[in-house]
Amino acid sequence: MQLPNILTLSRIVMIPIFVALFYLPFRWANEASMAVFVLAAFTDWLDGYLARRMKLTSRFGAFLDPVADKLMVAAALVLIVDWNPTPFAGWLLAMPATVIIGREITIAALREWMAELGERARVKVSWLGKVKTTAQMTALPMLIYRDPVGPLDVGLIGFVLLYVAAVLTIWSMIQYLRAAWPLLMEGAAGD
Repeated sequence: MQLPNILTLSRIVMIPIFVALFYLPFRWANEASMAVFVLAAFTDWLDGYLARRMKLTSRFGAFLDPVADKLMVAAALVLIVDWNPTPFAGWLLAMPATVIIGREITIAALREWMAELGERARVKVSWLGKVKTTAQMTALPMLIYRDPVGPLDVGLIGFVLLYVAAVLTIWSMIQYLRAAWPLLMEGAAGD
């Protein structure tokens, strides 16, 4: 077991800790759950950096890293929507959460299918996907923390960034689907 893979597995282990902290009935619970989320995000960067720097890339790591990321993000999105159960606030958060989770499922399936065809390079991570991830990973800690910081309404900034991430999510999904479209449509006339 190599260090990058251990870091990736640690993100999965952090998920139940993150969820438990999020629901604790203490004033500091949102700070603690946000800290765990930020730590998980940092380990995502660190495991990739170490794997490349130390030449420790592996098939297991290539499989597990995106799974760990998507599990943590999905958990955060579900918690944020659950924390805002009022019809209006819940709906406004459920829409981008559904878009982001739905896109992740769609692109994961598309990448798996393209890999089976030997065409995975057509749907490799793009700059737009990285910008989307940056917006998303900035929005989520703000929404988890949710308390104002001085005059800054952290929750509102996170909310706006979540919508930016959702728009970028749709845009990047369209790019991936366009790249795969010719292969998706092969033989479609006979179906």
